Amino acid sequence: MLKHKKNGDSIRVWVPGCSTGEEVYSIGICLLETLADQAPGLQCQIFATDISEPAIEKARAGFYGENIKEDVSTERLRRFFVRTAEGYRISKMVRDVCIFARQDLTKDPPFSRLDLISCRNVLIYMGSDLQKRIIPIFHYALKPNGYLMLGSAESTGSFANLFALADQKGKIYSKKMAGLDLRGDPAFALKAAPPKLLPWKESRDPEPPSPEVELFREADKITLSRYAPAGVLLNDALEVLQFRGHTGPFLEHGPGKPTVSLLKLVREGLVFELKAAVAKAVKEHVPVRSAPVELRSDGHSRQVVIDVVPIKAGGEKPYLLVLFQESQPSVLREAKTARMTSREESKLVAQLRRELNALREELQSMIEEQEAAQEEFKSANEEILSSNEELQSTNEELETAKEELQSANEELTTLNEELLTRNTELGQINSDITNLLSSTSIPILMLSQDLKIRRFTPTAAALLNLIPGDIGRPISNINPNINLASLEKSVSLVVDTMTLSDQEVRSKDGKWFSMRIRPYRTVDNRIDGVTLTFHDIEALKRGQEAEAVVETIREPLIILDAEFRIKSANRSFFRVFATTEEETINRPLFELGNGQWNIPALKTLLEEILPKRTTVEDYRVEHEFPGIGRRVMMLNARRVKRDHTPGDIILVAIEDVTGKK
Repeated sequence: MLKHKKNGDSIRVWVPGCSTGEEVYSIGICLLETLADQAPGLQCQIFATDISEPAIEKARAGFYGENIKEDVSTERLRRFFVRTAEGYRISKMVRDVCIFARQDLTKDPPFSRLDLISCRNVLIYMGSDLQKRIIPIFHYALKPNGYLMLGSAESTGSFANLFALADQKGKIYSKKMAGLDLRGDPAFALKAAPPKLLPWKESRDPEPPSPEVELFREADKITLSRYAPAGVLLNDALEVLQFRGHTGPFLEHGPGKPTVSLLKLVREGLVFELKAAVAKAVKEHVPVRSAPVELRSDGHSRQVVIDVVPIKAGGEKPYLLVLFQESQPSVLREAKTARMTSREESKLVAQLRRELNALREELQSMIEEQEAAQEEFKSANEEILSSNEELQSTNEELETAKEELQSANEELTTLNEELLTRNTELGQINSDITNLLSSTSIPILMLSQDLKIRRFTPTAAALLNLIPGDIGRPISNINPNINLASLEKSVSLVVDTMTLSDQEVRSKDGKWFSMRIRPYRTVDNRIDGVTLTFHDIEALKRGQEAEAVVETIREPLIILDAEFRIKSANRSFFRVFATTEEETINRPLFELGNGQWNIPALKTLLEEILPKRTTVEDYRVEHEFPGIGRRVMMLNARRVKRDHTPGDIILVAIEDVTGKK
């Protein structure tokens, strides 16, 4: 596919029947690896569809269990996945090139202009009728140099004219540039708009004419029938629109199908003169009168003159009025013809020769006009054929454009669905983060890469003097309630060196906090700012101070819990009673050593007297201790109640008064 690409182009892939997304993300990983090595200037976009909404939801989430380590290498797990407590989540880099949507492959429009369709192990679940419908759709959706990848048990079947096998082992087919008409397919059926029917106007009966108008019409009719010449009214195709007067002597309807064509109705002797007069009248747009023509019929001979008058009636094409008038009618008898003199015969022959020459010239003119008309007709026919081909080509382009618009609309719908899903996820994540930050008691402050305030918790607002309007302001503009020379300098050091920072700071009211500064990492492992957390170490500080005080006391001192286990002891105790920290700490007092502290008087103090009283002073205990002999001790004990830890502690101070005794 890379052979046909240049910088700035994109590789478009469609995975129909994507299930829970493993195939989609695998193709995405392969494309990202290949483009990074061979074509860093190209982009890729993968459309993944399935009819199952639960499968699409799981694919969108991109979470997979620990068992994917069996199929995915360690390097790819590190590069393209993010480790979570439940397993692995696909990284944002791969997720951004994959778009998921629900689609019915057999009904919904496909995507278009694709470089690759990966439909592995989907067709085997469909019957032959569905396969015959889907494979041509794949052919339409691919680019001319696109590829189709099927499962190991699948093939293109009877569509060898659409796809050629490019890789037999991988079941990869290349698209053939075969003519394919998808207009008959239901997936591409164009819903034609219903024809617009012209509404018929309700006809109304004309109003009857008045008696006076009817009288005038009858008078005109009588006058025309007696004195006006016979004639016909023609359109531009020489078809009779109206017969006027008695046309029987000049027109005759022959056997066969009825017709209104004047050239088929006129009697044979008048045809040539009529054609010539009509042609001249149409060409020159002037009235034309023919020479007298002898018309023979039923033993009679008539001299007929034909008048052709063009009539403009508001249209582009003229109408013609053809009138027939008799000129010097006579009766031709056979006897008179027999007595004709030779001089009259010569005169008749000369006249016939003139008529014959005129007919020849007229015939030649008509032949030339017919040839010119044939050439014009041929040229017009070629133009019509060319226009028809152009219209057909335009219609096909419109059909293709509509199909592409359907595909583009499906793509936009898919993108919109993906964006809605991501917006919902982002809204849920934002709500979770807002509730988490609101409910935590730890002061947290998030800064952007340019050290501007991004988010903070309510406890951080009190500690650092922040208000909601401070979001977006530089950290240098705030005056925090902590004693720190330069908060901006500490944050800038972490941003520049990418190292962690832990330091103890004190608030202006005297509380101690551990300030931890960490780089802010995005899901794709990119540094985009820092995060500051402040942990309360006031109790730890007080404990350290108390421990320092205990260590400075010269008399032995021990701290017991409610079960009389030794939680702490000072160095004087270990020195005086010859024991070590390992042998003492977290051991019951009465079991210490070989039971040397199992003293009845001490038990009475701890178990009976001290629970009833808060403090005991100068309680005398005398006992024989191994290694140091018999000792007399004055004990001072105090029961202390802790604020945040269950159970009391007991402080016991031991004063050796053996010498004083």
